[in-house]
Amino acid sequence: MTSLPALIAATRPDGDGEFHALVPDNWLQGRTCYGGVSAALAVHAARQAHPDLPPLRSAQIAFVGPLAGAIALRPTLLRQGRNAAFVRVEIVGEAGLGLSATFVFMRERESVIVQEADPAPVAAPAPDDVVTGGLAEVAFTQNFRFRDHSPAEARPPRWLRWVRLDAREALHPEVELMAIGDALPPAALRLAPARVPLSSLTWQVDLLGAIPANESGWWLLHAAADQAGAGGSSQRMAIWDGAGRQVATQMQSVALFG
Repeated sequence: MTSLPALIAATRPDGDGEFHALVPDNWLQGRTCYGGVSAALAVHAARQAHPDLPPLRSAQIAFVGPLAGAIALRPTLLRQGRNAAFVRVEIVGEAGLGLSATFVFMRERESVIVQEADPAPVAAPAPDDVVTGGLAEVAFTQNFRFRDHSPAEARPPRWLRWVRLDAREALHPEVELMAIGDALPPAALRLAPARVPLSSLTWQVDLLGAIPANESGWWLLHAAADQAGAGGSSQRMAIWDGAGRQVATQMQSVALFG
């Protein structure tokens, strides 16, 4: 198996502004690269192309098509201001454009408006807690450990789950967070009488400041479906770190094929 740190380390520039990587089978979700890892690779490419970027503040990601095998990452600086920079990254594979992302990097500033985010609703697992691994039929989940707190009959349907990468050495915190952030199944899946095909269409991540150090490696993910029907679902999501600090809010649009 190829770990995420190894995959990031093997991503190389070609001298013409592109970066190249090879998506291994253990990071696939069906016939495409797991969305969190393709987004993590995109953040890595943006930072490698522009090393002086301030902290990541927002990401708007469109999953355009499948990505597998050899891929090319193309970062483009759209605008650089005094406080914020906008970077677009496109990832292209054998089937064409697979991901288009726009990242906003912005320096922190003093603000007269302050509202604290909600703390994590459950505590992180202790080191000796029993946690579960991934699902054999979903390849990318084999790279994670999970501790579930999802209520069985919750309405609206939702997931609440601690997630940890098996290997996270030397990862940039933003790369790790993007890799973690899409690790839950869509919340609408809990309404299905049987397993049905689903696919993320768009994903927005808003960071609540620079990502603090997360020594435990545990991240709490929450996803709740606002609506499902007519072939699609919309859901709201959140991420807390191992100390219970909320670090991001998210929204996602999901295609339903059954």
